[in-house]
Amino acid sequence: MPDFSVLAISGSLRDASFNSALIRAAQRLAPAGLTIEPYDGLSAIPAFNEDIEPKPPAAVVHLRERIAAADALLIATPEYNYGVPGVLKNALDWASRPSFPVTSWVSPLAHKPVAIMGAAPTGMGTVRAQLQLRQLFLWTDSAVLSKPEIIVTNAHEKLDRDGTVKDPTTESLLHTLLDALVTRIRITQLAATAA
Repeated sequence: MPDFSVLAISGSLRDASFNSALIRAAQRLAPAGLTIEPYDGLSAIPAFNEDIEPKPPAAVVHLRERIAAADALLIATPEYNYGVPGVLKNALDWASRPSFPVTSWVSPLAHKPVAIMGAAPTGMGTVRAQLQLRQLFLWTDSAVLSKPEIIVTNAHEKLDRDGTVKDPTTESLLHTLLDALVTRIRITQLAATAA
């Protein structure tokens, strides 16, 4: 089985983030042949500005390169004020744009397999943020998994900070999501080869 790499982005900058813990849980539970690499540069990305887009900052170039090199993305998002955290949306806005000089209108997110999940200490947090991400990825023409939906409610009871999962349902859903992501990667790569 070939090895696949996944770039994992937590939408939270908080040290004790449940969503960063969820990414660590995915790393622990990844099937053989799937490597999940956390992205730690979110706080370095400046606010999107078309004036500087032709010569983007190094942090933006690095993000685009990491996304382009990965076989898929795994995003864990909290929800702030019924939506996607600003730092995550900002990073995806930068990533959605083509690299310069523009030779074709293609971003590194185009056709990229994407899995979305989220964790919150409440019963509803992350639901609306995940829906907004799905809408965003429609525009970028990314290959977003529709199922399973992973909404880890009462995350403080189900996850340890180191990524240990204390809830069998959450663990089972993570296994299912990661297996589905591997399948989507294979399908995407076969389609690209056949094109």
